[in-house]
Amino acid sequence: MRPLSVHARAWAELLRLPALFTVPGDALAGAAATGLRPGRGTALAVTSSLCLYEAGMALNDWADRAEDAVDRPHRPIPSGRVHPAAALTAAAALTAAGLALAARAGRPALTVATALAGTVWAYDLSLKHTEAGPATMATARALDLLLGATATATATGPAAGLGARGSRGSRVGRGRDASGVGRGARAARAAGATEVAGADGVAVAGVAGGPGRVGGGAGQAGGPGQVGGGAAPAGGSSRVVRGAARPGGFARAADGASRGERPGRPPGGARGGRAVREGAGRVSSALPSALALGAHTLAVTSVSRHETQGGSTTAPLGALATTLALAHAVARPRRVAPGPPSLPTGRRPAVRLGLPGTTHAPRWAEDTGALARAALALAYVTTAARPFLHAALNPSPPLTQRAVGGGIRALIPLQAALAARSGSLGSALVAASLAPAARRFARRVSVT
Repeated sequence: MRPLSVHARAWAELLRLPALFTVPGDALAGAAATGLRPGRGTALAVTSSLCLYEAGMALNDWADRAEDAVDRPHRPIPSGRVHPAAALTAAAALTAAGLALAARAGRPALTVATALAGTVWAYDLSLKHTEAGPATMATARALDLLLGATATATATGPAAGLGARGSRGSRVGRGRDASGVGRGARAARAAGATEVAGADGVAVAGVAGGPGRVGGGAGQAGGPGQVGGGAAPAGGSSRVVRGAARPGGFARAADGASRGERPGRPPGGARGGRAVREGAGRVSSALPSALALGAHTLAVTSVSRHETQGGSTTAPLGALATTLALAHAVARPRRVAPGPPSLPTGRRPAVRLGLPGTTHAPRWAEDTGALARAALALAYVTTAARPFLHAALNPSPPLTQRAVGGGIRALIPLQAALAARSGSLGSALVAASLAPAARRFARRVSVT
């Protein structure tokens, strides 16, 4: 081999590149659980997860370099093909890149990504060889799925947009509106307006029919105004209505959005609060999928603790039982809570619920979903159960390592089954399509 090929292969072994194919399905399954289509936030979650996953791989070999020198001297760092400082630098750089990508999806996604990165570093540096090791790894995989759900719900949902508009509105209300304070004041003076100093600021009010800006919380009769915070107009037929505009005029609330609100619509803050709660509800709907993925990871990590020396039958048997239980769970249809369908914030149904006009999923779609769930659950069992059973019957290091590799590859059909169970067959097919590539590359570079 040429030197470049040798160097590239060393880094491929260090980062365990075939295992990368098990990462995108986390975000896709999380997005499917929210009931939203994958979008920009989902793509950012996938790339962030890939960076954080590879950071954990590099950090893992750096932290285990002394142990690998005895048990696995062929690994890149003990064999001298990768310098320890280079591995640590790569782990830090990939972590920073993962957090930066998550930040592009919004603050909620960055919060989850930060927790995920902290969990990965804690596992590799201190918790891996403790009793909390498997649970920590399971938590990291569950957080990875929740990262996809959070990025999808907050970056493509109404919460992010309303929150941004609400923050702009607050700044406009407290300060000077670039499109109107000076201009409105000049127009009011030209129409013979009077400036009245109120308790909360200056109220500029025009006479009836003239434009003006009211800093005291009231719109002006017959003319466009903007609602500020607390003074009444001097001369004019307006009345003080705190926090709301009169139906006859155009008003802007100083503590609301920066554009005009139509009468009867809730303030921007209220809509933003409902949007945040709706986004949180969508993310919480991904918790069952995260727990399922965490349970599988817990079982595989428990087996991996014996892959260098073997000798344990309990861990493979436990992993086999977990695999069968999860396969049974994902093959069943997902329970949907009774109640009206979820609509975007501020929207109302076109027809009264229960009357003609409501639609249900066609029978062929339900049959297709059931068939996809069954096929993916079978693929999951086939990939994971056989090597777990072999390792339980003969817990030698080679068979135990093969069981760990099978458990890692089984993540892909499990992710696809979770996406299909959430009703997203497209995401399920995308996730499942990664399995052949993972199997092919695993023949060249080990995933363990």
